[in-house]
Amino acid sequence: MDIRPHTRPHRIGITGSAGVGKTTLAEALGDRLDLPVMAEAMRSMLEAGFDLHTLTREGHRDLIRTQADALVRGMARAEAGFVTDRTPLDFAAHWLSNGFGVDDPAGTEALLARAVAAMADYSAVLLLPWGCIPLEDDGVRYPNPWMQLHFQELVAGLCRRWVDPARLVVVPDRVMAPAERLDWVLRRLAAG
Repeated sequence: MDIRPHTRPHRIGITGSAGVGKTTLAEALGDRLDLPVMAEAMRSMLEAGFDLHTLTREGHRDLIRTQADALVRGMARAEAGFVTDRTPLDFAAHWLSNGFGVDDPAGTEALLARAVAAMADYSAVLLLPWGCIPLEDDGVRYPNPWMQLHFQELVAGLCRRWVDPARLVVVPDRVMAPAERLDWVLRRLAAG
């Protein structure tokens, strides 16, 4: 089944809280559609031993801004399409979930404006469901399911507010197995 658009390559963003299968789906989509995957930068930092708790609040804000800007620049440079393991709105959700909207209202407005503008560049944004896959305590993901639910609701709300409904694909919670999820998404992209 050929699902590549004839006018423009796929530009797919995957979003959701930790442990919902974003990386697994991103890699599978990248392989199947022959698209580069823009990996989540924070994940590789944590896997390399970075401790987020060593940052000051300002350092944490700077890290979120830096990673958000790097993703947006990478998206702008990608001419042949891509899959991103996180979206610019994920960074806005991280910002808000850490209370930085209270600390820095002007910075919040600027970060959100850049994120919203970048979201228009996606041909599809896949919102994965929370709570369907057991959350692993692997030293990379924060294992508290209620913190993950909090983040999930923030990012879902941001997506529903600022992603064109024709491009927002809410993956149902009944589609959990990686191969089944990939097939479901491919069918949805082909239909859309």
